[in-house]
Amino acid sequence: MRIGVDVGGTNTDAVLMDGRAVIATQKTPTTANVSDGIVNAITSVLVQSATPSEKIQCVMIGTTQFTNAFVERRNLVEVGIIRLSLPASRGIPPLTDWPEDIQAVIGNNMHMVRGGYQYDGRINSELDEKAILEAARKLKKKGIKAIAISGLFSPINNAMEERAEEIILNEIPGSIVTLSSRIGRIGLIERENAAIMNASLADLSLKIVSSFRLALEELGITAPFYISQNDGTLMKAEFVEKYPVLTFASGPTNSMRGAAYLSGIENALVADIGGTTTDIGMLMNGFPRESSLTVDIGGVRTNFRMPDILAIGLGGGSIIKPEGGLKVGPQSVGFKLTEEAMIFGGETLTASDIAVAAGYANFGDPARVKGLSSKTISDAVSRIHEIVTEGIDKMKTNADPVPLILVGGGAILIDRDIAGTSEVITHEHGGVANAIGASIAQVGGDIDRVVSYDLQGRDSALADAKAEAIEAAIASGAEPETIQVIDIEEIPLSYVPGGAVRLRIKVAGDLNLDNIARAGK
Repeated sequence: MRIGVDVGGTNTDAVLMDGRAVIATQKTPTTANVSDGIVNAITSVLVQSATPSEKIQCVMIGTTQFTNAFVERRNLVEVGIIRLSLPASRGIPPLTDWPEDIQAVIGNNMHMVRGGYQYDGRINSELDEKAILEAARKLKKKGIKAIAISGLFSPINNAMEERAEEIILNEIPGSIVTLSSRIGRIGLIERENAAIMNASLADLSLKIVSSFRLALEELGITAPFYISQNDGTLMKAEFVEKYPVLTFASGPTNSMRGAAYLSGIENALVADIGGTTTDIGMLMNGFPRESSLTVDIGGVRTNFRMPDILAIGLGGGSIIKPEGGLKVGPQSVGFKLTEEAMIFGGETLTASDIAVAAGYANFGDPARVKGLSSKTISDAVSRIHEIVTEGIDKMKTNADPVPLILVGGGAILIDRDIAGTSEVITHEHGGVANAIGASIAQVGGDIDRVVSYDLQGRDSALADAKAEAIEAAIASGAEPETIQVIDIEEIPLSYVPGGAVRLRIKVAGDLNLDNIARAGK
């Protein structure tokens, strides 16, 4: 048996799974002390099912804590930045185009030294180890222990980044070093931004992961736990402590994976309707379609993998303004729904009130919305469905109708067909699809590199890349016989000689729960 938990900004959801069966679910408020909310949620599903803690084989946790911290500029630390690239890239220093408020937190601790590679792995310039040592000593003198290292084309060859890390750890024992090659893709600036962003979360990642451990210890759960990342696969807790940014957008990803699991459909649109926003994404082979564009997070451009998600301002707490032309959202009462919505005795008209007044949702006190005019109800219902339809149109890549899976607590807002879809699917456990998605997450492996088909041949290059991705998945705990190739992307680089192609391959496989449970004990 396994437990899935999703720690959101408002709610902490938990689900107890036995094989494919959902045994118990619980939605509780997220607490200021994260571990308290986890304890409350897990305790509830264990009590509901009369399951002793020793029966739990594994715990999978999804969290938005790191995303929220960066966007809100809180709990971040000063970062030492070392770029291995000179003489190239001198014209665009680190932190270019970063918002001023976050630059003030990160600090001006930038060191550009000789090093890096070319697109095919050849050396750009020899690594200047003396300059790295000098940079480490300056950072040590300032008391900085969170350090981001990025090198020119380091995803092709990360030897220089690893050597720089070795020098820094020798000079500053106990420092937390982020290597950009383990996070981002080939583009230097966006990959460096992701590494700096990750390093700024160094202290928070240790605290959050520690709070997860303490929560499970308090519950008497000795089984190992994993944390879900934003591609729908799992990371060991120790890896999250070093690379928390890989959890960014894991909430919508978990919801989409949960939607695929509950519906049995692996290729569909998913709308995760919460209290404030609706996240719309596309499932491909049971995993979210990845964004092919540079992703902006908190005003910073990055290029590490992120799901292709469209967020729109519609949720159960969306405020309805009938006067002066009816308007739905994007303002929302959010987590105060049970205080401010009319059906709960409040004075604010919300989308949830409309759903109850229209007769297709049944919670709160329907008598409190009986005074609403039929025109207001009808217009609001139509506008709610129009907003979702518009979002669906933006996410589709062609005109063919596709299934739409609705999940999240706000899924009750939708009660009619949506144009452009072949069917609208809901599930009784859709409200905790995020926790279910965390509980069924697999272990993944991926590679992203430039190869020469002229030199190596396409078949040989693909075979080598697949083998490397599979090896990475096995090293993370995947059962070899369950590993499947999820995605292959080949992008010819016409400006590079030698038949150069950017090759990305992603694989995923199941965890062996019996093995990891024994290992945890």
